[in-house]
Amino acid sequence: MNELSPEQTARVVALAMDLAREGGTEELLEFLDHGLPVDTRDEQGNSLVMLAAYHGHETTVGALVDRGADVNLRNDKDQTPVAGALFKGEEGVVRALVAAGADLDAGTPSARAAAEMFGRTGLLP
Repeated sequence: MNELSPEQTARVVALAMDLAREGGTEELLEFLDHGLPVDTRDEQGNSLVMLAAYHGHETTVGALVDRGADVNLRNDKDQTPVAGALFKGEEGVVRALVAAGADLDAGTPSARAAAEMFGRTGLLP
């Protein structure tokens, strides 16, 4: 199998990140099936599960979790996927991440603090 150039690798990562943002679950899983690591991150440290969670794609989050995604992987701003989902009011995503072991006290702000700040404590377990 041929190695990808740095430019090709960057393009694959960018496409995968777009799929996570858009909820392109099936296409994203194909990238993983072809060797893209499930915890791939973009230039800001956002993981695939972070972007899917922030944009409210519960099915994509679930598929990434099923593939072993780290639900507590923080981005370069020390934000977690569950805090992002709470910020956006994505109840189903929050439930899925908590069920997968998301740490509600990790990150800055933590998910608990984000819920308090944005009046979404009702989304916490």
